[in-house]
Amino acid sequence: MTLIFSTFFLLLSSLITAQQNYSRPSCGGDTEPFGLYSCNGRASSCRAFLIFKSKPPYDSVPSISNLTSSNPDEIAIANNVTVFSLLKPDTAVVVPLHCSCIDRFYQANASFVLAYSQTYYFVATEIYQGSTTCQLLSLARKGVEYLVTYLVGEDDTVLEIGERFNVSKKSVLEANGFQEEDDPNLFPFSTILIPLPTELTSSLIKLPSTADRSEKRRHIFVDIAKGAGFLMAVIVVVVFVVFLIRNTRAKRMTSKNDKNMIRKWTPPADIRVEIAGMERAVKVFRFKEITKATRRFSSKNRVNGSVFRGTFEKKTKLAVKRTTMDAITEVTILKKIHHFNLVKLEGVCENDGDFFLLFEFMENGSLREWLDKGSRKERRSWRTRIQIALDIANGLHYLHSFTQPAYVHNNIDSSNILLNSNLRAKLSNFSLARVTERATAASVSTTNLVGAKGYMAREAGLVTPKTDVFAFGVVVLELVSRKEAVFREGGREVLLSTTMIPTIGNNVESRLTRFLDSKLKEPGKMEFGLQMVKLSAACLNREPEQRPSMGEVVSTLLKIQDCLQKLKPSPLSYGDRDELEGRTKAETNVEP
Repeated sequence: MTLIFSTFFLLLSSLITAQQNYSRPSCGGDTEPFGLYSCNGRASSCRAFLIFKSKPPYDSVPSISNLTSSNPDEIAIANNVTVFSLLKPDTAVVVPLHCSCIDRFYQANASFVLAYSQTYYFVATEIYQGSTTCQLLSLARKGVEYLVTYLVGEDDTVLEIGERFNVSKKSVLEANGFQEEDDPNLFPFSTILIPLPTELTSSLIKLPSTADRSEKRRHIFVDIAKGAGFLMAVIVVVVFVVFLIRNTRAKRMTSKNDKNMIRKWTPPADIRVEIAGMERAVKVFRFKEITKATRRFSSKNRVNGSVFRGTFEKKTKLAVKRTTMDAITEVTILKKIHHFNLVKLEGVCENDGDFFLLFEFMENGSLREWLDKGSRKERRSWRTRIQIALDIANGLHYLHSFTQPAYVHNNIDSSNILLNSNLRAKLSNFSLARVTERATAASVSTTNLVGAKGYMAREAGLVTPKTDVFAFGVVVLELVSRKEAVFREGGREVLLSTTMIPTIGNNVESRLTRFLDSKLKEPGKMEFGLQMVKLSAACLNREPEQRPSMGEVVSTLLKIQDCLQKLKPSPLSYGDRDELEGRTKAETNVEP
């Protein structure tokens, strides 16, 4: 179940208009909902900060960011750490957020999947730590630029709270509508406003010791048990309808007919785009885990360059890539995208300025390596090569059409396409990826030429989906010829893209024979080579707008694959087709 919570403690607004009085928890009556702050300012939104106390499993920047639907980069800056940092237990973490005026109250929403064993109360108090209020700054005082909505604990007093934020008791009383001579009783799980002259950072917060809080907590939960309903009132209104609908739906799913119906149902494109935009948590590994898994980065574990093979718990193999700060871009993208034909980011690590990305391990290495050194039987199969082309096309089609926002990979080449144990292809290396306009030829300018030699379109410097299409066309030529994108011929460098296309014309079969990989020259199969070269030629069109979209490429490849499957196997290839039949059946669902 997905719950929507109004969370967050600290808010900022440059349009401060009026203070709001402290309110004690109440479970009845006609008063405003406890803990919520009405939209009484001129701004419809405001910047907000949540003070979150780290504890497993929410003890890293990525996990806290995922829980609170916040930006990990902003969390890292606010707390003077990196996006890969693990946090010590009970660390006060400042989480920057944005509040909006929704149904008369300022709030910011976060989604949480509720397990069957969990209650609303547990999620609100333990996971979200009681952070169920959000407000617009509304205090027009000289020198007051920020307000903290601080969650009151057992036995907290105005004086103690003020001291934690280095502000006077008088300013706290005024911000909450009390008189200077008042000494108000504060109630646990209520919120009180703290006026601050400067923006909040973690260094400004003085939390009581863990021992003190442990002692207080025993008393807190006695009082909570007597009147927990007031907390649930804040969130039940938001989630009740969702709960009712999903609970009913879950019961229906137990019937056999409904299960069959669900398997046949395919969500429309707009829903798939929304699902694609959902972020997932990325595990933060400890450096000692990585050194152990890679045998201290042993040369025997080196895959190539800065990539090592690591064996982790339960004999799980991962590829460990040592990289630089530029990895932030790659991590930000990969935690948002989910597709079989994109290599999966399993975790991250930071140690003394070095950064490590951990990916699923691809047993057959890169496409370039496989074309050069792979099994002869496997390389002999048209079925395998067309499936690889289809996998690449599906991955690019997903990036261009089903992610939110849409992305251009911007670095497609045969070394960045990896093959798993079943020879299924996945795109890797998203360090040069860029956001683009969906389903348009809109371009993003870049000052530097990027991409590998032999794969760059003539409009290099402009990033559009059609630049990926061009590079894909080169990879298709590599698949059918086994040649590299740039090779030497007659003592000079030659671009593969300029030598293959002229084969389409008169005497096409004899011309094509000169370029096809000798392993693919089976009787009756030349037609598939011609179709693949024609597809490549369309992708390599000099005019970007004349190139097909990746959706059209996928459609063409599916037709070629279908024709191949209908063809009766020749005696020369029958054994190979049987050998590979299991591979193609093992992973038949190609997304989207």
